[in-house]
Amino acid sequence: MPTTKKELDAAAAQEAEAEAGDGYVTVPLAGFDGVTKDVRTLPATRWRASAIRALNQGDMDGFFERVLHEDDYELYEELDPTAEGIGHFAEAASRAGGDDLGKSSGSSRSGRSTRRR
Repeated sequence: MPTTKKELDAAAAQEAEAEAGDGYVTVPLAGFDGVTKDVRTLPATRWRASAIRALNQGDMDGFFERVLHEDDYELYEELDPTAEGIGHFAEAASRAGGDDLGKSSGSSRSGRSTRRR
């Protein structure tokens, strides 16, 4: 049984994904006028390099076209989110996938130096 917040978030993400069955999770997206609606998106762990590239280049339409369910793209256009709304969306998509943005589970540094003397 999950006990930490991270384990609980991961369990909730797995449950939501299993219910959806199509690989999408539902997260809130805040619009420019303060209206927030739920959209279906791929979890951040499943965003393709082309989607991340579009995001990094400021191509929000291209980014959302790649990560949102095709039926929710028009909703994104109607909401016309601000940068802050997009940031909250990305954080929610990351949590829904069981990970935190900016947190990597990459290898840790060794306690010993590998340099030969």
